[in-house]
Amino acid sequence: MAGAGARGSGPLGTKTNRPIVDGGTLARTSSPQSGHVGGQNERQEFDRAFDLLKAEIANTGFTAAADGSARANYDRLLREFRDEIYSRVMAGKLTWREASKEAHGVRDHVMQLVRRRSTPVGRASAEKLKPTSSTLNELIAKKTAKLFGSDAKFASLAADQKNHVYAAIVESAGKSNESITPFMRKVSRGGRGLLVLSLSISVYTIATADDKVDAVKHEGAVTAAGIAGGTAGGALAGLACGPGAPVCVTIGAFVGGAMAAFGTDLIWAK
Repeated sequence: MAGAGARGSGPLGTKTNRPIVDGGTLARTSSPQSGHVGGQNERQEFDRAFDLLKAEIANTGFTAAADGSARANYDRLLREFRDEIYSRVMAGKLTWREASKEAHGVRDHVMQLVRRRSTPVGRASAEKLKPTSSTLNELIAKKTAKLFGSDAKFASLAADQKNHVYAAIVESAGKSNESITPFMRKVSRGGRGLLVLSLSISVYTIATADDKVDAVKHEGAVTAAGIAGGTAGGALAGLACGPGAPVCVTIGAFVGGAMAAFGTDLIWAK
């Protein structure tokens, strides 16, 4: 018999007129779907870190390939100018003295031109190895000592000996550093390999994506941002650290590439 204060049967702490949502439990709300807690956030963080990795691979590959190509162009231009000067001397259009002066000026001009077209990292590395060019008088003294002994004085040489010195200056103007050029060839090949790796990762990402059109746009945006950000970051670091600071500029390039790629990824996520 129901007395005063009696209640109906059912779970404690509930009102009898509220329907049970999940049968067999005391809860009055729907149970959450099964799955790993925080899994969505972890996947987003992983994707973002992977995008940063791809951007830095592309950034590094572009820098190495571009600087290797610039070095190859430098070598080619020096040889072409040297051969042209030689032909003009042989044709009687230039004396050896005039040829040495022109070769020295051309080499310096080509060097500055290539440095301006290199990446910030490549330019800083070149400035570290060779901050300034030798003057023509310094080259004359150096070649005189090499050809005729350390005690030889250029002013005391005979005319044909002086021409020999001038010819040696023209010859050296057409050559680059014998240790740097082979190294830069390897750097260039490595850079192209990294670009291929970056492209392969992007192709795989696009192929496995549900929305391939969106994936193509995303991959292109992240890669372009990494390269552009790396160049800008390296340039800013070069201004802050001064010339001939490759370590500082390299760090700036990596940070700039990462920040640009990260910013692009955040924008894309929205």
